[in-house]
Amino acid sequence: MAVSNEDIAFATELFEPLGSITSRKMMGGASLYCDGQIFSILKSDGVLMLKAKDALAAELEAEGSYKFEMEDKKTGKMRSMHYWSLPDAALDDQNEACEWARKALKDID
Repeated sequence: MAVSNEDIAFATELFEPLGSITSRKMMGGASLYCDGQIFSILKSDGVLMLKAKDALAAELEAEGSYKFEMEDKKTGKMRSMHYWSLPDAALDDQNEACEWARKALKDID
C-alpha cells in the first residue's frame, strides 16, 4: 500500500504556515520538508510522524504518541526510527500541529 496523494495534500496543508512545505515519495510513504529540512514522514497507512529525540520524544510520548517501528524483513527483528506519531488532537488543529512541527524542526541537529 502506498501513501495517497490526498494524505500528502492534507499533511502539506496542515503544515503550510511553517514555510515552504514539500514532499518526496519513498518506500510507499513520503518525506515532508520545511524549507528543505526533513521534519516529518507520512507512512504508507497515512500516519503522520514527526522527527523527535530525547526531550521532544518524551513529550510526544506523554501526549499518547508512539514511536515508528518496522520489522526488518531479513532478520525478523523490530527496528525503530526517531519518528513519533503526531498527537491525535493536532490532526484537527493546524496551530497545534505547527507548534509540534516547530519543536521538531528546532530539535533537529
